[in-house]
Amino acid sequence: MASRGRKRKAEAEVVSAAEKREKPAGDRKRVEEATVVIEHCTSRVYGRNAAALSQALRLDTPELPVEVNPARPRRGSFEVTLLRPDGSSVELWTGIKKGPPRKLKFPEPQEVVKELKKYLS
Repeated sequence: MASRGRKRKAEAEVVSAAEKREKPAGDRKRVEEATVVIEHCTSRVYGRNAAALSQALRLDTPELPVEVNPARPRRGSFEVTLLRPDGSSVELWTGIKKGPPRKLKFPEPQEVVKELKKYLS
């Protein structure tokens, strides 16, 4: 029979790992103006799609800054988020739970631009 001490220790490790993944709201970067953040995995396919999307966003809304991977991206991620000056954020696109096939993870640039304009007006 396994000792109870080991089981409790394993449960404590799981809880501490979950706490590390969560970021408190106060830890979020404050921005002076609205900013679009594109987080994408560093594989080649993800990078090409992120470049096309950032180019489309810069052409349609040149006054809005676009950041690509401001922090280390998560594995398999492709997300587009609008950070507002008041500290809130709006997820414009997430491809994390989409696919297979992999092409479902990536949005059409005009679809994201349309969603962005909806939140800016």
